[in-house]
This record gives sequence, C-alpha cells and structure tokens, in this order.
Amino acid sequence: MVLDFTNRVAIVTGAGGGLGRQHALALARRGAKVIVNDLGGAVDGSGGSVSAAQAVVHEIVEAGGEALANGASVTDFAAVQAMVQQGIDAWGRVDILVNNAGILRDKSFAKMEMDDFRRVVEVHLMGAAHCCKAVWPHMQAQKYGRILMTTSSTGLYGNFGQTNYGAAKLAQVGMMQTLAIEGAKYGIHVNALAPTAATRMTEDLLPAEVLAQLQPASVVPAMLVLTHESAPTRTILCAGAGSFEAANITLTQGIYLGTGPEVPEELADRLAQVCERDGEQVPQSGSTQGQLEVGKAMAAHR
Repeated sequence: MVLDFTNRVAIVTGAGGGLGRQHALALARRGAKVIVNDLGGAVDGSGGSVSAAQAVVHEIVEAGGEALANGASVTDFAAVQAMVQQGIDAWGRVDILVNNAGILRDKSFAKMEMDDFRRVVEVHLMGAAHCCKAVWPHMQAQKYGRILMTTSSTGLYGNFGQTNYGAAKLAQVGMMQTLAIEGAKYGIHVNALAPTAATRMTEDLLPAEVLAQLQPASVVPAMLVLTHESAPTRTILCAGAGSFEAANITLTQGIYLGTGPEVPEELADRLAQVCERDGEQVPQSGSTQGQLEVGKAMAAHR
C-alpha cells in the first residue's frame, strides 16, 4: 500500500526546522497541501521570525508542491484559529494536524523556576490544545480528521532535568486518549508519536556519534502511518534511528483486599502481587479501571 496524501490539507506546527520540517516536506512530497507553522524562536521559545517557515515553504514549492507559511505562536489561541482559517480559505478543509511545536527549558526540579515550568507546559500542552480546538469543528463537519500528538520518552518514562517537558508530553497522551474517544463517531483518529531525533533541541544533550544515528527523517515513516487515512487511533508509536516500537499504558489484574483496617499493611506486604504484569490489559477507556475493581469486589462477596 502506498501512503498517498493527494488533496489532503495538513498543518504542521514547529515546522521551520528539525523534525517538523521533515514532516512537512514528507507530507508535501506525497501530495498534501501544507501549512508550515513556525514561530521562528530560539529553543527556549524566545524571539520569533517567519523566515524559517518561509524557507520550508520555498523548498516545497520548488519541488512542485503547495504550501503556505504561518508564524503564529501556538500559545495564542486567536492566532491559531487564524492559522486554521488560512488553510480553510486557501484549500477548503484541514485534514491533518501534526502538533510538533515545542521548547526546552531544562533544569533539575530543585533549580527550576516555576516560570520555566509553566512556559514549557503552555507551549507543548496548551499549544496542542489550542491547535486541536481550532481544527476540531472543521474535522467534525467533514467527518474526517487525523491528529498527531508529539509525546516523548521523557513523558512516558522520565528523564533527569525535564520535569516540565515530561509533564507536558505525558499530558498530550492523556489528551489523545480522550480526543480519540470523542472523535470516533466523526472519523477523527488521534495518535501520538514519541520521536528520538537529532534536532536543535537535542544537539547539546547527546554525543556526536549518537546524534549521527538519529536523523529526523528516520522518524517520518511513523508520522506518515499515523496521519494517513488508514491510520489507527489511540496508538503511541516510538521511533528513532530506523526502529519503531509501540508504547502502552496498561492496567494489571491486581488483587482484591477489601476495606478493613488491616488493608494498608496487607497492601504493603502484597504490593509485588499487585504489580505483577501477567494478564495486564490496555484499557479502552478510563471506566475499565472501575469495572475491574467493582467486578473483583462483587466476586469476593458472592
């Protein structure tokens, strides 16, 4: 199967360089019309210029594609709404949203200023929420949409010095889970990508020989799969250096202990059993937890 995006309209945020640029170029090569969004700021979010986005648009147009530049900050909901309207005005629809924009303000939590925590959450989490909210009514009306969240191994598994980034990235997974449920009847599929790639945001964090293996282009296939019309929904793909994995948030079978006064100590004694992963499941909604717990309680009292 060829992953064809002919006549699809895509918005890629943070697409002036690095991974976002590769996403925009790949979608355009496969026929999509692309809004290339980039604030053009520094890695920490300061500054701004539309020149980076315009350069990517030039690349796309030179190769025979269609693209428009946009310099909106994803933290500005009015500007994001105008960006989506730009796509509607130009091409009549928006089919794909790739939430890629992000910043880093790394420090250990003890040394981190709360302004740096808040700013990272505003860009990654609220930025994604603004973009999703702006495209949502259009996708509902056309009964079709593909939304991709950019999560991270830091959000999924943690990383020293990145409490702000990790919190925002895992929050995007939570947003994906619910938006996928709410979007199902409208043909809106929502997925997440956890990339490992050498970009401006990682160049000072990893050795040169490691960075050489982590070309942003190697992540792009996962983006294409998760935004194509054949895409799954509620899938977290990890990608880097040509490898692909799936991540899941699971629920163990656990044990029933009741509600008596001895339960705290018994839970402490049997915690390893609670955490035993045999028979764990990937819940299809948050209600699964309650159903499992009530089911065990009812079985214990039969």
